[in-house]
Amino acid sequence: MSAQVLRVGGMTPCSTVDFPDALAAVIYCQGCPWRCHYCHNPELLPARGENQLDWADLLAWLRRRQGLLDAVVFSGGEPTMQPGIVGAVKAVRNLGFKVGLHTAGSYPQRLQEVLAWVDWVAMDIKGEWADYPEVTGVANSAEKARESVEAVKASGVAYELRVLEGVG
Repeated sequence: MSAQVLRVGGMTPCSTVDFPDALAAVIYCQGCPWRCHYCHNPELLPARGENQLDWADLLAWLRRRQGLLDAVVFSGGEPTMQPGIVGAVKAVRNLGFKVGLHTAGSYPQRLQEVLAWVDWVAMDIKGEWADYPEVTGVANSAEKARESVEAVKASGVAYELRVLEGVG
């Protein structure tokens, strides 16, 4: 898998808050289809970022962290926007790490594909379903998020739904 397959806009090498009860690296995937006005990673919104990290270099770095880190979290942007997310998650899992996913549920089909390979999901709920088009700037975003919530609940994967209030 090359950097062109998984576009990475940044990384946090060590976090104690992004995966429950685990020391984790966080990989920030580039690109998001939604335009929430309160986004705290706006530099990750474009599909192509200015300061992308090479995926092969990140995998090599993770190999050197085996035994030091417990988990790797894919965040964003929106990780499921990228077709390469499934292969990236499998590669990290094959290194022996637990895998976490931070998502807004923008791509329910790809989320369903990746759920078999993750240990934990944190999904942002952007407020009331009726407010989704205004919050995200996308007409059918509530339907996609609802479908994703149902997929996560049915998967058997540990999850946390993060309800954001007052963002509309």
